[in-house]
Amino acid sequence: MKELDLTQGRVPKVLLQFAVPFLIANVLQALYGGADLFVVGQYDDAASVAAVAIGSQVMQTITGIILGLTTGTTVLIAIATGARDDRQVASTIGSSIWLFALLGISLTLVMTLCHGSIASLMHTPVEAMRDTKHYILICSIGIPFIMGYNVICGILRGLGDSKTPLYFVGLACVINIVLDFILVGYCGMRAAGAAIATISSQGISFATALWFLYRKGFRFEFSRHDIRLDRILSKKIVTLGAPIALQDALINVSFLLITVIVNQMGVIASASLGVVEKIIVFAMLPPMAISSAVATMTAQNYGAKLISRMNRCLYSGIGMALVFGLSVCIYSQFLPETLTGIFTNDPAVVAVAAEYLRGYSIDCVLVSFVFCINSYFSGQGNSVFPMIHSMIATFLVRIPLSYLFSLIDPSSLFIMGFAPPISTFVSLLICIWYMRYTRNKNRMAVNVATSC
Repeated sequence: MKELDLTQGRVPKVLLQFAVPFLIANVLQALYGGADLFVVGQYDDAASVAAVAIGSQVMQTITGIILGLTTGTTVLIAIATGARDDRQVASTIGSSIWLFALLGISLTLVMTLCHGSIASLMHTPVEAMRDTKHYILICSIGIPFIMGYNVICGILRGLGDSKTPLYFVGLACVINIVLDFILVGYCGMRAAGAAIATISSQGISFATALWFLYRKGFRFEFSRHDIRLDRILSKKIVTLGAPIALQDALINVSFLLITVIVNQMGVIASASLGVVEKIIVFAMLPPMAISSAVATMTAQNYGAKLISRMNRCLYSGIGMALVFGLSVCIYSQFLPETLTGIFTNDPAVVAVAAEYLRGYSIDCVLVSFVFCINSYFSGQGNSVFPMIHSMIATFLVRIPLSYLFSLIDPSSLFIMGFAPPISTFVSLLICIWYMRYTRNKNRMAVNVATSC
């Protein structure tokens, strides 16, 4: 393992060095669902495309919950690493293994038992119902692999190693794409084949990660005696990770609710929404990777009590994310069909999706600010504020606006495309207010301490 000391060196250089492997790994991981949709779009009809789009949206919600919870592990390990407390790091790793094993088993049981009900709650078009149920059921069986892989990657990133997870996901991505073409293209297994390809690749990725940790170990002492459920540490992991998981879950639930709204507009609109969501997933990967690097780097510097370095990390992260966000937004205004045409050959889906993408792509600029600010606070152990303002923007702005815009123009997704950037702008305003509020509060505390 090659671990970076995020408390040393020039901030922009170190942040970029840590974020690039994170970005590449996220791009490859997103290719799971993207490859599924691409291959199904080449060989099957709109019903099958809609099934994979809906099913992968459900699984993305589950993955978001897992990622949020494992972020608690990453941040606690990073803070302990910055404070040079190896015993705390070992105990956090041991507690995480027990905690997430229990959560993985529970989540798998719930999803496999409820897959049919979930497909119905999504108001899945009748033509796509059978394929959607198959996709969700098969992917649900692979939840332990998703959980295990993300726990290991969370541990490594908390220690400052963002390169090793890249190798795991790269292997899985190649296997997933090959199996997609075999099972969907050659064997004609439709959405079920895509799901089997996905969980098979995830299982191999998890097994490879376990083998790596067994062979390489850690730079500090870690034994089987450290693998125990420490009540205090487990509570800290859940306390920090749960708001992030809830935030991600609620945001993905909002995507599901919007999918329900659009599904009632017909299979073309449903498939178009799925195509654009896949494009946005890829477009959001750079700011997400950079913001994740901001969270880990902030946590290590917070543990080392390097406050000014934390602030420089935030500003550097926003600047880097904006480069990608502006590029995607500008390109989508002029050539959206070249992007929507990647995932489907259906002319109607390409055209409707392009209209939706023009408005939605503005969100890529605004999230460059919001993602990094959220990570800045989460890295300091404050994950509640990001959850609160995200809930406000999502449930009081985005979903109501999406429903309203669908009524204004039920024949097109163009107006609906502006609901995401409007809701993110509301989040940004709340973030700016909160940062000024906390800054003024800290100044007042310093002045009081000085006068005393």
